[in-house]
Amino acid sequence: MRLRRHNSRRDRFRYKAHNVPAPRGWLSLPIYAVRTTAGQEKNVARLIALNAKAYNIPIKAIIAPESLKGYVFVEADGPHIVDKAIAGVRHVRSRVPGMVDLKDLERFLVVKPVIEELDVGDEVEIVAGPLRGARAKVVRIDREKQEVVVELLETTFPMPVTVDGEAVRLVRKAERSTGPGA
Repeated sequence: MRLRRHNSRRDRFRYKAHNVPAPRGWLSLPIYAVRTTAGQEKNVARLIALNAKAYNIPIKAIIAPESLKGYVFVEADGPHIVDKAIAGVRHVRSRVPGMVDLKDLERFLVVKPVIEELDVGDEVEIVAGPLRGARAKVVRIDREKQEVVVELLETTFPMPVTVDGEAVRLVRKAERSTGPGA
């Protein structure tokens, strides 16, 4: 890729590509690591998002993986934008110099299966198959087979149906009573 440097003093660090397609990894923005106090990652991510919204700072994404303590990752156009977003935020220690490659973050970005969040008594919506759109109550969960047994709510009599765990979406958690006699 041919890059041409601008001549003006103000734009001395800005480069411009001329009629050349962008290489493959350039479709996503750079990701920068921010060191935080351990255990405060979610609070820091929330505060950075509030700063970005309040001051119109162009941040594309904020990632706070639960498995990595003490770091928050921010996707933005440049490090100066991240510095502006973290300025004055509590529990931020510093921005780590350099960029983080998305390949390094992939192991922390694990998609949690829907079935892991379900409990008996939860209300779900079936999102696939012939019963798509039907609401049901979870009766039994088989986590090894990734199957859920549900009772349809819209039928006149209880009809248990076995559905794949990925074919349901959680609508409402079951209410748990914690009082005496529960």
